[in-house]
Amino acid sequence: KDQRMKVAAVFALVGSASAFAPAARVSKQNVAVRMSSLDGEFGVGIELGNKCPPLGAKLLEDAQPSALKWFQNAEIKHGRIAMVATIGFWIQKLGIHFPLYLGPTGSNGFHPESDATWMLSTSEGVSFSDIAAASPLEAVTMVPAAGWLQIFFVAGWFESLAYLRQFSVDNPIPGDYGYDPLGFTKREGGWDSDELKSLRLKEIKNGRLAMMTIAAWVSNEAIPGALPLWHP
Repeated sequence: KDQRMKVAAVFALVGSASAFAPAARVSKQNVAVRMSSLDGEFGVGIELGNKCPPLGAKLLEDAQPSALKWFQNAEIKHGRIAMVATIGFWIQKLGIHFPLYLGPTGSNGFHPESDATWMLSTSEGVSFSDIAAASPLEAVTMVPAAGWLQIFFVAGWFESLAYLRQFSVDNPIPGDYGYDPLGFTKREGGWDSDELKSLRLKEIKNGRLAMMTIAAWVSNEAIPGALPLWHP
């Protein structure tokens, strides 16, 4: 009886192992299909031979479609922020600030001082002219705590709204948060039009370039000479 039980146990183990083996092979095949399908995702360009970069493919090899969409949204948002940051970096380098909140006239690249003392923070004693005369990294440290609180509040509000409009309502277009005051998405053909697809791809590529650019400029500000190329 004991011998029969041992034989039955061996067959059970062999059967269970064989049952798991095909599943593993299917899983690897499915992963390979997902990795190859990344080559057809929107944003993959001719710069890399219309192929998803190996590092990106490795990071996303076990990702679900929702994770891929999250990464696409993250890239677009960071690209947009970087494009604005490069403009802001230039403005700071030129010593420019703008006449906001009905304050005195703004400065320009040749005269960073305003017509009158226009305070950014009366409690901290920081004026907009002080900010305009500072380097980009110095200007960041001069923003008072209340200013950072406002920035984080607005950023958090926008992130909540973006998540709602992208994932809660299952929006298929990464980066579309329902805010289009210039009507780019309202042209003939909508999101499927060749013109809008071209604009979306240009935005992604310019965003990638801006992310590398602002990283290089900030690195050179922190470590002078780190960027051996012309820069502002």
